[in-house]
Amino acid sequence: MKKLLQIIFRKPVIWLANKLSSRPESKAVFSNLTQLQQDILKGKQDKGLLLSCHPESARYIILSDQHKGAKDAADDFMIAEENYMKALTHYYNEGYTLINLGDCEELWESTPAKVIEKNRLTLLEEAKFLQKDRYYRIFGNHDLEWNYLIPRNQFLKPIFGDKLKIYEGLILQMPYNNSTFNIFLTHGHQGDQRSDGNAFSKWFVAAIWTPIQRLLDIRMDTVSDSFDLVDLHNIVMYEWTLQAKNTFLISGHTHKPVFVSLDHIDRLTKQLEKAMKEKDEALVTSLQDSLAKRKKEYEGKVLIKTMAQPTYFNTGCCCFSDGDITGIEITDGFIRLIKWEDGARKVLEESPLYYLFEQI
Repeated sequence: MKKLLQIIFRKPVIWLANKLSSRPESKAVFSNLTQLQQDILKGKQDKGLLLSCHPESARYIILSDQHKGAKDAADDFMIAEENYMKALTHYYNEGYTLINLGDCEELWESTPAKVIEKNRLTLLEEAKFLQKDRYYRIFGNHDLEWNYLIPRNQFLKPIFGDKLKIYEGLILQMPYNNSTFNIFLTHGHQGDQRSDGNAFSKWFVAAIWTPIQRLLDIRMDTVSDSFDLVDLHNIVMYEWTLQAKNTFLISGHTHKPVFVSLDHIDRLTKQLEKAMKEKDEALVTSLQDSLAKRKKEYEGKVLIKTMAQPTYFNTGCCCFSDGDITGIEITDGFIRLIKWEDGARKVLEESPLYYLFEQI
């Protein structure tokens, strides 16, 4: 029966999904991001929290897009799980607060019950942070079901307990030179017609659309699947920051790391060009290796070279096909783009927070 339903409905459902998944429109993205930011600043804690912290004492690790699956052929997280677990151990022991920035679980392809069953040990490691009041979780479009009380209580509460809250965004508010700066964190699917419409459309995606997708075995197109949409989406998110005073934006969603508004692949390319001019053979080899490792993810992309203000960051993801994971650290007065590779932490980019504050 399932096979028959797949044959009958697969094509029309894919057509409808693509129809609703238009290219990101600045107007929708700007409106939804602005509304969310205002709601949090006004104290609407059902939307998100406003956390005051000092640049020198803040200690956060921001990870996103694990897409924990069912440990099957479609599970993108499985190969990265070892790096992710080692990262969690490190950050727990070092006193970091963990912010999971959405798409933590892949609920478009697998049922919540199956995902929780197959990833119980990883989720228990995350729950250790919550037990120390060092854990915040944001929902994304692939785990939109966690925005609703019933599935959250049924599947996540037995692991995380009553302390768990799930938000659409967070704002880290930091003082500097008699001014206040906001670091706004959200998954980044704002403006997506399927997953970021009104309350009814969000409920419809979580309760109706996603189960249909699972039944028909359809992996819906996402911005992270399209090279052009990735760059366009990151540019739109960056452009939003230009009209938000004293605000930096950190998102996930696209799976493509961005640091101080510069595409990490673009930055590596520029570093390679400089190393070749200086005939630094060891550095050339290292940079060529780094670029080669990302070849599969970014082959054929048009690199971003137009984002001048250092106001936009993207965590990348925790499900790269080679098992690497990337994230953003905010600690000791610095913000850093980091990678975990072969169980070891590597700093890819870093900047003092005060330098960024002074640039805007």
